[in-house]
Amino acid sequence: MAEDLVQGELGQLLDILPQRVADNLRALENVDEILEVVLDLGRLPEARFPSGDIALDDQDITRSDLDNVVERIGDFGADNRAGIERTLHRISAIRNRRGEVIGITCRVGRAVFGTIKIIEDLAFSGKNILLLGRPGVGKTTMLREMARVLSVEAHKRVIIVDTSNEIAGDGDVPHNAIGRSRRMQVATPAHQHGVMIEAVENHMPEVIVIDEMGTELEASAARTIAERGVQLIATAHGNTLDNLVMNPTLSDLVGGVQSVTLGDQEARYRGTQKTVLERKGPPTFDVVVEIQDWSRLAVHDGVAHVVDQWLRGYPVAPEVRWLDEEGQVNREKEPARPSEASLAPWRPNQPRRSDQRSDQSRQ
Repeated sequence: MAEDLVQGELGQLLDILPQRVADNLRALENVDEILEVVLDLGRLPEARFPSGDIALDDQDITRSDLDNVVERIGDFGADNRAGIERTLHRISAIRNRRGEVIGITCRVGRAVFGTIKIIEDLAFSGKNILLLGRPGVGKTTMLREMARVLSVEAHKRVIIVDTSNEIAGDGDVPHNAIGRSRRMQVATPAHQHGVMIEAVENHMPEVIVIDEMGTELEASAARTIAERGVQLIATAHGNTLDNLVMNPTLSDLVGGVQSVTLGDQEARYRGTQKTVLERKGPPTFDVVVEIQDWSRLAVHDGVAHVVDQWLRGYPVAPEVRWLDEEGQVNREKEPARPSEASLAPWRPNQPRRSDQRSDQSRQ
């Protein structure tokens, strides 16, 4: 990713920090790599980098420091988040019981162009794509770039449902990093599912982009959007497809899971216990992408089949993609992962090979 053009309005973020903290941060050689700045009352200010955390000063943060930062930022939303207008930075507050700000996390936002080269074929395929990964791995950055590419290069009508203004930046004018995409802001996270439906009903999109889906209502809204033939690209909480399948809140995104009681004959035929787990319905998303780091990810294409295999105890082998030093995309099949569905006593046991051959002959 070193050759990518990194465009982050870092100076505007430094301007809201205490002067001594900002000066020490500017003096760092690797300041362009910073992920977050953390200011907690009575503690040393910290900068978080991919390589680790460092202290930015030898003096603790005072209440006056925090008050000055809050004054420069303005009001926080109901989710204790704020931003800097026309930038991609996100500022989050920690409050005490009296509602006073006692901690601030400043996450550095960047538009990284070229980040979807590794899954560009999937983006242009029209399939519904779900991005998973740990916090800070680059889900939102990749989501933003997919919105830009589809709106500019594919000339599609793209609507972004921007829950915390993290995709298109703070303020009423969206950041240039989203290209020709349009952005709908969300008053509070609890209203996100309603804005998702409003987007498809009122603005005739071809693609809807959503960040941080995390509730059953949002999962239901996503299904409604997909059923109307609109391409859906989103991120969700979870690191792997396995996590998502067993998440009762979000499992509907990949078809849902239900417990089924088999007859004696069918249980013997399958080589399983009588009570098994099966996929409840068609998945909302066709492809699940597990982002492992900035230049490496695992792709599960054909989610319905993958989930069925996983629930029946078969090993799952995603396609791993990575960028080499020359920026070329490499692909290989990851060694099959043992299915967790075969480890718990209430889940189906892994079928014998003879059963697998019999199943294939029935299809």
